[in-house]
Amino acid sequence: MAMRDLVNENICRLKPYVPGKPIEEVKREFGITCSIVKMASNENPLGPSPKALAAMKEALEQVALYPDGKCFTLTQELARFWGCTEDELLIGNGSDEIIHNLGVTFLSPGDEIIQGDPSFSQYETSATLCNSGCVMVPLKNFTFDLDAMADAITDKTRMIYVTNPNNPTGTMVTKQDVERFMARLPERVIVVFDEAYYEYVENPDYPNTYDYVKAGANVIILRTFSKAYGLAGLRIGYAIGKAELIECLNQVRQPFCVNSVAQAGALASLRDPDQVSRSRRVNSEGKQYLYQEFDKMRLPYAPTEANFIFLDIKTDCRPVFTEMLKRGVIIRTGDIFGYPNFIRVTIGTAEENARFIETLKEVLK
Repeated sequence: MAMRDLVNENICRLKPYVPGKPIEEVKREFGITCSIVKMASNENPLGPSPKALAAMKEALEQVALYPDGKCFTLTQELARFWGCTEDELLIGNGSDEIIHNLGVTFLSPGDEIIQGDPSFSQYETSATLCNSGCVMVPLKNFTFDLDAMADAITDKTRMIYVTNPNNPTGTMVTKQDVERFMARLPERVIVVFDEAYYEYVENPDYPNTYDYVKAGANVIILRTFSKAYGLAGLRIGYAIGKAELIECLNQVRQPFCVNSVAQAGALASLRDPDQVSRSRRVNSEGKQYLYQEFDKMRLPYAPTEANFIFLDIKTDCRPVFTEMLKRGVIIRTGDIFGYPNFIRVTIGTAEENARFIETLKEVLK
C-alpha cells in the first residue's frame, strides 16, 4: 500500500506554504560572509519596542510555568486599546492559527469560501483541510474586486476573506467599496477582514470594520503583532468579532496556545505609543524613496498601503531573485502569485532600501 493511500484525500490536495528564504539558509546556499538584508517577508526592519524586549526578558524567568491560557491581561489591554468588549476578542498563535480555527469551526465538507486571487494562501489551505472548496476571484487593478466576489456567492458560500491591505499587492478596498459589498451579503455568510497591515495604512478612506461588529454583523477582523509591532518570531495575533462567533472559536482553541513571552511582548508593545508611529514614519519615508527610484527606472508598481511593494521588473523574476540572493539581498518572487515578471519587496530602513535599489540596478543590467 502506498503511503498516500493512508492519507485523507483532501490532505493530498494541500499546497505547502513557501516562506521567504531565511538569512541563514542564504548564507549556507551561496557561501555568503557579508551582511545580508532580508526584504522578503514583510517584517519590521526596526524590530520590537525596547519596552517589549525588556518585558520579554523578564518573562523568560517564568518559562518553566504554563502561560495564562486565557491571555487575561492582554485581552483586557486590547479591549481598552480598541474600545471593544473582552468577549469580542480572541488571541491566537499568530493569525495563521486563527485562520485554521475559522475553518475547523465554521466549514463543513461541501462548503465554500471566497477569496481574492492572488492573496494569502492560508485561506485556501484552511478550506482544503476541512474538505471545503475555495472560489478564487481575480483581482481588478491589483485590488480585491468586491462586486465580483459578491456575484460569486452561492448557497455553498460559508465564509469570505477580504484581505485589506492585500498581500502581495499592498492595495486596499475603501469604505465605500465595503459598504456596497456588505449590503449584498446573506446573513448566513461570515466575512473575515484580514487587516494584518492595518497600522501602515495612510489612505483616509480605509474602512472601520469594527462598525460592522458593533452592528451585530457576522464579521471577524484579524490583526497581528507580527508587522508594525515587530514580533513576527513570537507568533501572536488576535481576532475581533461578534461575541457569538468568538465564543465558537474559543471552543476549538488549543490550550496554552499563546506562550508567556509572546503575551508579555505584545502587552508591552501596546503600552509603547511610539512603536507604531516610528514604524509608520520609516515605512512612509521608505515607500516614497522606492517610488522615486522605480519611476526613474521606469518600472511599474502597485501603489501600496502596506510595508511592501509589488513591482514589475519586466523580465523573468527567477534569475533576478537568484542573482540578488548571491549579492546578499533577499526578496520574494512574483511567480508564486501568478506574476512571473514581478517581485515583492519589503520596505526597509533607508540603508536597506538603498542597498536593494543598488543591487537591483546591477542585476537588471
